Amino acid sequence: MTIDPVDLTAALIRCPSVTPVEAGALVLLEDMLTKAGFVCTRVDRNGTPNLFARWGDKGADKSLGFNGHTDVVPIGDEQAWTKDPFGAVIENGILWGRGATDMKSGVAAFVAAAVDFVTLTPPNGAIVIAITGDEEGDAHDGTIALLNWMDDNDERMTDCLVGEPTCPNTMGEMMKIGRRGSVTGFFTAQGIQGHAAYPHRAKNPIPALAHLIDQLSAHVLDEGTEHFDPSTLVVTTFDTGNPATNVIPSMCKATINIRFNDSHTAAELAKWMAAKAAKASEETGIDITLETKTSGDSFLTPPGDFVDLLSKAVTAETGLVPVLSTSGGTSDARFVKNHCPVVEFGLVGKTMHQVDEHVHVDQIHTLKNIYSRLIRDYFA
Repeated sequence: MTIDPVDLTAALIRCPSVTPVEAGALVLLEDMLTKAGFVCTRVDRNGTPNLFARWGDKGADKSLGFNGHTDVVPIGDEQAWTKDPFGAVIENGILWGRGATDMKSGVAAFVAAAVDFVTLTPPNGAIVIAITGDEEGDAHDGTIALLNWMDDNDERMTDCLVGEPTCPNTMGEMMKIGRRGSVTGFFTAQGIQGHAAYPHRAKNPIPALAHLIDQLSAHVLDEGTEHFDPSTLVVTTFDTGNPATNVIPSMCKATINIRFNDSHTAAELAKWMAAKAAKASEETGIDITLETKTSGDSFLTPPGDFVDLLSKAVTAETGLVPVLSTSGGTSDARFVKNHCPVVEFGLVGKTMHQVDEHVHVDQIHTLKNIYSRLIRDYFA
């Protein structure tokens, strides 16, 4: 059984699987993998579609895992697209459509490589494919649900590859061995509303909160670590909701997002923000409260056997030695790292989430070749 990864990518694009809609994408993969001898289980939770597939014994000493997603972000303004966003049109060697880059092509490339391998050279071990329909959403019931189910059913991966786009400009130039953490702070300053002509009768929350946010923004969190750039703190909103020019508002809100390296944890940063807010409240008499939301802590898979194996596969197929990076946003690798060592490698991600998302079809074939080499070398 041979699967063309471009044809499979196109078939997946034609499934309009905008989070959390499954739209037939996992059904298509389950049917294909079952025919290839994989044992498939739907691990849906709270309406979120997930698929677990394993070839080989679940007690195998070596179990190579792949994690990916078939859900996609909304298309935005459909009139701005020059091609049907779910049409999977191929023109001049380019495949167009939502999910072409992020990351239906990655899923298709690994499925094609895995099916080829188990058909021609059954591994002395197991191959696990864990696909979610909730990576682009809140991710509460996607990869987390798959990992929970695996723990409950004694399913294991000894190493895992995540197929997110990792290359900024050129195929093969970068792989991810870790990711920064992300924590968001939501500040609310409560004062007393009043007339702008009589400020002594009011309590203006804006200066107090503005001073606090300025202090946080100016603070240098660190200078970076061996594998990570310096952590960043970005102010994303500052709002009063006040349309009047002669009214002092009673409330003001601000939001900051911190992307942090392995010098910090989300809990430590939340504690630091809370202490700063408490001090500002004490100094100004304005009640400033804080709520935080953590998307994930930072993590690192240190260079070693699995990282080297993937790096050599990339070099063999592209001629490039990939940079071992920890840049970018969060991915579901932040969940997988609690289960086993995890690395990420995929296509050039320049058009992901954009209007007219597309991928060069030769990149999909190259990605399949890299994944095929990785699987072959892993079980050699």
